[in-house]
Amino acid sequence: MASPTTITRVVELDPAHSQTVLGVNDENLKVLENQLDCEIFVRGTQVTLTGADHEVARAVKVLKELQSIARRGHVISPDSVKHAVGIVTVEAPMSVAQALGSDIIRRKGKSVRPKTYGQKEYVDAIDENTVTFGLGPAGSGKTYLAMAKAVQALQSKQVSRIILTRPAVEAGEKLGFLPGTLNDKIDPYLRPLHDALRDMVDPEIIPKLMEAGIVEVAPLAYMRGRTLNDAFVILDEAQNTTPAQMKMFLTRLGFGSKMVVTGDITQVDLPGGQKSGLRLVRHILRGVEDVAFCELTSADVVRHQLVGRIVEAYDEYEEQEEKRREQRAMYYNLKQSN
Repeated sequence: MASPTTITRVVELDPAHSQTVLGVNDENLKVLENQLDCEIFVRGTQVTLTGADHEVARAVKVLKELQSIARRGHVISPDSVKHAVGIVTVEAPMSVAQALGSDIIRRKGKSVRPKTYGQKEYVDAIDENTVTFGLGPAGSGKTYLAMAKAVQALQSKQVSRIILTRPAVEAGEKLGFLPGTLNDKIDPYLRPLHDALRDMVDPEIIPKLMEAGIVEVAPLAYMRGRTLNDAFVILDEAQNTTPAQMKMFLTRLGFGSKMVVTGDITQVDLPGGQKSGLRLVRHILRGVEDVAFCELTSADVVRHQLVGRIVEAYDEYEEQEEKRREQRAMYYNLKQSN
């Protein structure tokens, strides 16, 4: 097999946006150099890349895409560079600028937008379908992006209200041990939804929106018997619904509404080994028109980079455990047959 050809390419950055692309003390270029097997040297606005032809070609493409993002007025962080390399590497059918440069909402100079190709596919699925399931690990943006799409839909008058709900299931602690009234006990379960909402809407107006019924945050049990018309409805932590609860929720769908269901099927907290409604619904509704399932992975985790590595380590452990269980079952069945 022939070794790759070593080449040198020079990219001239736009002086108006070069600093955004390069980052503070050229930190973005350092990340790019670590991500790809090529040497990068910068002088002024001129970037020289040397390495294997295919690696240099990828680096050139990433630089041009980052420059396109910078021209749209977006900040480029080291994480943005990593995500851009990921999108170029998988040869996604859209440009990095299309994936990472599309704002959902802006507030006080800050924007909420997809940061990976998987997140962009998820956001597009919400636009294109009435019911969307966002499945993925912690930190992959499934709830946060759904909330941003809900606020966008409300601001553009596509819906007249936002309804946020999740099952009140304990993750190792009992509701009864928490002090206060029922509402006080339920509030910790709904707090993550409140926090995401506060990032996107001025906190001082949230009480007014809730008082007017424009924004509602409630446990899943409060959805029973209702028909949710003209609303953007988000069911969070859906892995902790039973099959009956999932059916109940989905059949609340009314005219002019959208539903987004988010969850992580690797973190089921249902007691007594109950079956997760989120696991089952994937088999029941797969292939149903106007229903989309988006699978986010550790590559879409946009919290601290260590979170992604932790998710990958747990996935690998659980995969090995599953293989060991299968081997034990085969050994047991063989022993029984003898």
